Amino acid sequence: MSSRTKRPVFWITTAVVLVAAAVALYLFQPWRLFTTHRVDEAAPVATNQQGAAADPLATGTFISHEHGTSGSAEILPLGDGKKTLRLTNLRTSDGPALHVWLSDQPVKPGGGGNLDDGDHVDVGSLKGNEGNQNYAIPAGTDLDTFSTVTIWCERFSVSFGAAGLKQRT
Repeated sequence: MSSRTKRPVFWITTAVVLVAAAVALYLFQPWRLFTTHRVDEAAPVATNQQGAAADPLATGTFISHEHGTSGSAEILPLGDGKKTLRLTNLRTSDGPALHVWLSDQPVKPGGGGNLDDGDHVDVGSLKGNEGNQNYAIPAGTDLDTFSTVTIWCERFSVSFGAAGLKQRT
């Protein structure tokens, strides 16, 4: 083959490699493994009928799945019947398309791939991969059914980490 016939193949191959690299960078966003977004929201003030601070309705501790994840989750009652999910001392990796879900599936060590098998409630995009943050729980959400919190990566359908919520009595 002459050098003239090799040139178009070289340029086509180069273009394909560049496009593939750009798509891979967009999808995987590897730089996010090294970025941190810290959020420190104040805890909502929840009071009981006597005006004292209300106890959490449920609490749980995060375990790691696809990425190291730690911290705690609690459901706080607000004065008007609303409820808030509070994540405290959260630490996980940054990633693309991370959401906070309430799931009806149990927390299983080592995987978390089951957390999208049943029903879930998306309470919002993860505000930061470190810190303390609050998420409004939609009215009518049955916390007896949705008893797991997960940091869910929608792009790759994986749980970064999850916490089983135990009802407080």
